Amino acid sequence: MKNKYSIIFLAFILTITLGLFSCGEENTTNTVKNQNLNPEVICHELSDAQMLNPVTYSDAVAGYIVAEIFYTLLAIDFETLEPTPVVAANRPEIEVTEEGGMRITYNIRPEAKWDNGEQITAKDVEFALKVIKNPKVDNLNNKPYYEFIQDMVFYDDPLKFTFIVDKVYILAEITSGDMPLLPRSIYDPNGLMDEFTIKDLSTRGEELASNEKIVEFANEFNSEKFQRDKNFISGCGPYNLEEWQTGQKIVLVKKENWWGDQLKGQGMHFNVNPPKIIYQTINDQTTAKEALKGGEVDVMNGIKSKDFQELLKSKKFTDNFNAHTPPFMAYAYLGLNVRKPMFSDKRTRQALAHLIDMDKILDKIILGYGEIAIGAIHPSKKKEHNNKITPYKYNPEKAKALLAEAGWKDSDGDGILDNTINGKKIKFEMSYLYNQGNDTRKAVGLLFQEEARKIGIIVNVITQDWSIFLENTKQHDFDMYYGSWVSSPTPDDPKQIYHTSSYNGGSNYTGFGNDETDALIDSIRVELDEDKRAKLYHRFQEILHDECSYLYLYHPLEKIGIHKRFSNAETSAMRPGFRVSGFSVNQPVAK
Repeated sequence: MKNKYSIIFLAFILTITLGLFSCGEENTTNTVKNQNLNPEVICHELSDAQMLNPVTYSDAVAGYIVAEIFYTLLAIDFETLEPTPVVAANRPEIEVTEEGGMRITYNIRPEAKWDNGEQITAKDVEFALKVIKNPKVDNLNNKPYYEFIQDMVFYDDPLKFTFIVDKVYILAEITSGDMPLLPRSIYDPNGLMDEFTIKDLSTRGEELASNEKIVEFANEFNSEKFQRDKNFISGCGPYNLEEWQTGQKIVLVKKENWWGDQLKGQGMHFNVNPPKIIYQTINDQTTAKEALKGGEVDVMNGIKSKDFQELLKSKKFTDNFNAHTPPFMAYAYLGLNVRKPMFSDKRTRQALAHLIDMDKILDKIILGYGEIAIGAIHPSKKKEHNNKITPYKYNPEKAKALLAEAGWKDSDGDGILDNTINGKKIKFEMSYLYNQGNDTRKAVGLLFQEEARKIGIIVNVITQDWSIFLENTKQHDFDMYYGSWVSSPTPDDPKQIYHTSSYNGGSNYTGFGNDETDALIDSIRVELDEDKRAKLYHRFQEILHDECSYLYLYHPLEKIGIHKRFSNAETSAMRPGFRVSGFSVNQPVAK
């Protein structure tokens, strides 16, 4: 559940008005014809990236863009879904020590260079890890994933190094290889982090939090210039930020003489083709659909189910675009704020689960592009997924019975349930938050609102701008919200989303957790035996199902349109479902 591969799968919203697109089917636009040989790629996004700082970002759009600018030691191959070396020369050697820790040894490719031609070395990897571990850097969402690395060992060979790990960790390989590499000359020109070691930052973090150099570096690194200024956003990946028009587009341009070009054919991350990638912001999905059909956009994922079915009937679309529905390793859910008194009784939360008409959601709202979810682990992970759990059934009568057991009744005859909690009488009135512009989330909210009304619960369906929505969920300022998380093919680490230590600063927005679930999470993270770990996952899913801090909805199928002029445009279960930097111009589309 590490949202590096997937970070939060939510829709992203900013307002833009475009009046450029015709809805007619009788003619193919000149734009489509003129694009046939254009090697540039225009990708639709529902919103701008929040920022392009590769350590502190927290939204999926930024993640896609950052991945083209900042390369890492390892990455996940879109086809095999296995770790593959990128800046590293090969996958690391991993040794489990007698003390119960690990030694993870890497070698860096000699071809790997910074933009100024300097070799990327072990010291650059050390700097990247220092940044992540700096206690004042604003990256509380991913710090827990690197706690296991306690020190580094260097050798006479500057391209070789070893991570010293204090305990076994199921994601040790992929996490140790997943940190974005940063040029020190740009991100720390004054050498503020030089005097601190990985061991210092791992063992003396609280003490160092007040150190002047630590604070000075973090204040600078957290600042806007490292979030948006193209002169201060630089990695060893194939692209540079060329332009950012807020609310309109983010433009990446391929580097000349990029070091990876000499490795073309030696892995997907070195098969980089488009000279320019444009991330076009169109926050209205209907407008975006017409932009795709009209050839103003080359690639679009997350297409609404209704729109996708409409596109499949459009000759203009099918003549020029390929449609794809790859599996999507994600889950949609309704999150409940379990630390609010009105939701503290799990019977109340279970009652709300029985008000969700999943058959109607699947058939009428997402039009069959998904399957019912019973928990956080994707069904494709057959060993880990607990298929013995039965989803909550739509059953208003059961919901009413559970609410009565929890003390909810209409004591004053006004048609609204009420209860006395902590000595105070309250009516059952709650909010349902979703992010602006997402019709699916709105439809689910309205459906839930109607079912709740029938048994005496008031649900206020509230739309919010993406940035406000994100902040409110982070600050636990909600009753219920619609969210989604993206997972990866790697083993699931529940700590960031479900551990109580992740309530403040992490992604445990709902406040879920107790001693048993924390202990299960801690055990899962260090259990290398797949069968033993599967049993822990199964028990964890049972508790999640019973506690209902998350009311799980479905695992979606992705819905993607890609222009036919591109080859090397295969889709994948990995988000965003395609690898745009691998696209190459195929041939003009026959008309």
